[in-house]
Amino acid sequence: MATNDDVQNRPEHIGVRIGRVAGTWFPLIVLAAGAVAVIIPGPFLPLGALVNPLLMLIMLGMGLTLRAADFAVVARRPVPLLIGILAQFIIMPMAGWALVSVLRLDPAIAVGVILVAAAPGGTASNVMVYLSKGDVALSVAMTSVSTLVAPLLTPLLVLWLAGSYLPVDAAGMFLSIVQIVLIPVVAGILLRRFLPRIVERVVEWMPLISVTGISLIVLAVVAGSAATILTSGLLVAGVVIALNAIGLLLGYFAARLVGLDEGARRAVSIEVGMQNSGLAAGLARTHFSPEAALPGAIFSVWHNVSGSIIAGIWSRRPPRER
Repeated sequence: MATNDDVQNRPEHIGVRIGRVAGTWFPLIVLAAGAVAVIIPGPFLPLGALVNPLLMLIMLGMGLTLRAADFAVVARRPVPLLIGILAQFIIMPMAGWALVSVLRLDPAIAVGVILVAAAPGGTASNVMVYLSKGDVALSVAMTSVSTLVAPLLTPLLVLWLAGSYLPVDAAGMFLSIVQIVLIPVVAGILLRRFLPRIVERVVEWMPLISVTGISLIVLAVVAGSAATILTSGLLVAGVVIALNAIGLLLGYFAARLVGLDEGARRAVSIEVGMQNSGLAAGLARTHFSPEAALPGAIFSVWHNVSGSIIAGIWSRRPPRER
């Protein structure tokens, strides 16, 4: 007969196991969701109304995983964090602007690419840094800080770099990011602070919830852009792959240029290259058009694939410096 402790521990054990499986198969799950939405978009069009609520749920989950200790690196090691945040909001936006300018993309697609480039770091980056044997504390701090400053920096960057393509409502975008990102993250941090026992039970299921949420967002965005994908999907995919590669490479070399150790270089590289593309897709749908959300949807798939490949390579080569 199972004891009370066994009964209490079983949901946690199942949650960890399911979360691990969901995280392992995440790229394939999202890729399959995108393929299905292209083939039969109709049934998934109503999901468009759920994109922002799903993003809020994912951001709440991010907040639930954060502790005060995660921000201690800001005080202990401000220089690596500052270098990483500057790289995040300089390298990617400028790379995105350069790509759309050279290729002269359709205005909606161009705005979507710039939105992805100006987004904060993605939450999956922390897992990739861990697998890469990089500086996880720096990675968590970069994700957290870039997310918290995104309500100010992302609208300003989009207004500056994309304003010539389509009208940009920077104030409206600021309010959207506060609603979608800042409030849920802060709520998650407060819940973890004041209800730690309940949060410890819930947080183990967050990988599954995040994978499900991102998959539904991809279904909604790809379904709304299915016609565009069939006509220019390969071009958008190429731009997204190039943007991701530039972020990974220049993030690494920027960290190397200022003398950060190998673990920090890997963290900065992955943080700069992996964006919160779900947020970019949600903002694009809200403030521009379904077509503008396409780069975010494709980036959601690709950066997890490229991140997994790099993590696999670096995991076999432990950093020399610690």
